[in-house]
Amino acid sequence: MNIGIVTAWFERGAAYVSKQFEDVLSQKNDVFIYARGGEETAIGDTNWDKDNVTWGLRRNSPFSNTLISKKDFLKWVHSNDIDLVLFNEQEWMYPLLWCDELEIPTLAYIDYYKKNTISLHSAYSALICNTKRHYSAFDWHKNAGYLPWGTDCNIYKPLDDQFKLVNENYVTFFHSCGMNPYRKGTDILLLASEKIKEKFKLVLHSQIDLKSFFNEEINSAINNLEKEGKLEIITKTVTAPGLYHMGDVYIYPSRLEGIGLTLAEAEVCGLVPVTTNNAPMNEFVNKEIGYLIDVSKYYSREDGYYWPECLPDMESLKTIMIDICNDKEKVVKLKKANYQYSIENLNWEKNSKQIFDIIDSVKYTPLNEKIKNEIIAYENIGFRRFNNIFLKYHGIMKIIINYFKL
Repeated sequence: MNIGIVTAWFERGAAYVSKQFEDVLSQKNDVFIYARGGEETAIGDTNWDKDNVTWGLRRNSPFSNTLISKKDFLKWVHSNDIDLVLFNEQEWMYPLLWCDELEIPTLAYIDYYKKNTISLHSAYSALICNTKRHYSAFDWHKNAGYLPWGTDCNIYKPLDDQFKLVNENYVTFFHSCGMNPYRKGTDILLLASEKIKEKFKLVLHSQIDLKSFFNEEINSAINNLEKEGKLEIITKTVTAPGLYHMGDVYIYPSRLEGIGLTLAEAEVCGLVPVTTNNAPMNEFVNKEIGYLIDVSKYYSREDGYYWPECLPDMESLKTIMIDICNDKEKVVKLKKANYQYSIENLNWEKNSKQIFDIIDSVKYTPLNEKIKNEIIAYENIGFRRFNNIFLKYHGIMKIIINYFKL
């Protein structure tokens, strides 16, 4: 079978999800990538720019970053004789109608959805849910499958001496915030760390400049921790397997996750997990060998994402970090225990085998007029909102221009 994957395709979490699907599906199929974003950094990068990759023609839009050219997409489908399309985080849903016109079944990796888009997912022939939380929102779909997430244990693995402390004199915490430090709870971690008197080190990996991102209060915490020699910030893009070997404990007070890729990666590398006691983050942590941070409150996101964000409790995080700092021997024991737990439960090679059952069960079924009309109506609402904003802005600009003409 020829399987196409429509996805972002560069050094970011969503693309690594697609990469893992590509790796497992290519064992029995030919897989082709329609890259929807990433050209600026990934073209010419041998990790991403390969013979099976087509750099899609995107359409610029202020209300969705997943718009693609129909003509270009159909050319890709026909030239590669695509039999099934897997969409990764496809917010703009017109491509589903295009696939229906071609009688091609569609599959979705579930990550981002809103209350008013849940029902639209019935347009997909099948759904893949990698967390129990996502599956609970889509168990009504006749072809929704729960496929427990995992990571590549051949890429992510401990160093020979990983079960020892990185520095025998203190515990080293490692935190990765990627391109979204706010959602990853980096601000909460820095403020909590500033209040801890015990000896420790925090290694923080970011893909953006944190001091430009955060406000004066957080920057003050950064400066104080750096002066005390407790903080090391590494700002650059790092390919797999990343920098997990630099820490003993993976500390991740995330406000919200679709999956939480780095938790599985860190644990397989032998790090002790500390994360928020909220799904799906807590789905990856064995409470007997990891730590869960209390939640202070929940609140809705402005973009209308289906699940609320949560606020990890800073005092709970602080208490956990202090306990860890004061029991280095326990950390060493937990590092090994987490590795053993991870290779049994978070191993993608093992967990992904059932994907072939899902693929084999996917059959094309023509979309009914009701769901087609719902998709068109939903997309038209987004367009009308943008159009109204544009017209309002345009009207204000005309008034200003006319004023200065007087």
